[in-house]
Amino acid sequence: MKWYAIGKTLTPLDRAPESGAAVVLLNSDELAHETALPGLEAVLHHTPSARDAHVCKAEVRSNCLSGTLALPRGRRDGTRLCCGYLVTKDRVVLVDDGEMVEPYLKRIVKEKRLTENSVGRFLYDFFELLIARDLHRLEEIEDRTTALEERVLAGELEEFSTPMSELRKETMAWYRYYSQLDDVACELRENENGYFSDEECGLFRLFEERVIRLREESQLLREYCTQIQSLFQSEIDIRQNRIMQILTIVTTIFLPLTLLVGWYGMNFSGMPELHWKYGYPAIILVSVAVVVLSLWVCKKKKFW
Repeated sequence: MKWYAIGKTLTPLDRAPESGAAVVLLNSDELAHETALPGLEAVLHHTPSARDAHVCKAEVRSNCLSGTLALPRGRRDGTRLCCGYLVTKDRVVLVDDGEMVEPYLKRIVKEKRLTENSVGRFLYDFFELLIARDLHRLEEIEDRTTALEERVLAGELEEFSTPMSELRKETMAWYRYYSQLDDVACELRENENGYFSDEECGLFRLFEERVIRLREESQLLREYCTQIQSLFQSEIDIRQNRIMQILTIVTTIFLPLTLLVGWYGMNFSGMPELHWKYGYPAIILVSVAVVVLSLWVCKKKKFW
């Protein structure tokens, strides 16, 4: 469990402050065993644990605001980045079982960001850091998508479905994340509990606008993935059409020969060619002539 005082800037503490606004960071096990914390005796039980964090949401209660945050990206070991939170007029509880929250708190401390003795200003700084590098992450997804498009245009259609499926899932996750984060920002901006000043509500409005722009970027990426999927399907159709074209040409060329073989395969006794000594070479010459003529016609008609 770690305490931070919300003064002009965020300051680490060894224990809970006797007065003033503060942030407390703890994990789900500590939350389960803590019956009360200074200034949070009546509301601590409303705090969601990190284990319950699957979406981003905010729930307004009569004496607090609580919710969860779940980021679409994870750590290198595959575990999710998520936390639970609770907000009162002078307290912020953050429940994190991993390493999602503490790096942001350390950055706020290191950069000496102004928190102005205010829970609202701290929340604004915290949420701003959540999305600070998201545009770069979306650009990385766009670069991967562009590389996949170039492969399709180059005719490299092998191993397309797996990376495209991953990209579509990833862009969908980011779009859903920003939609949920927009709802959280809206709840903060509406300030139903009266915890925040008008200036802080204005900051939450700015945050909401940034989230909306990021959501629009993620939507553009989703549409881009759909276009590349259509491009891939078009390339597949073109390949299939080429195969069908080749089969059609082969059928067209050899259909007269099939007729010729079937004709002379009937072996009627009245066929003079069967007893002519030049009959066999003549049929060969006719067959070659038919093939050459068919190829010339197909070439002239630009069938290939």
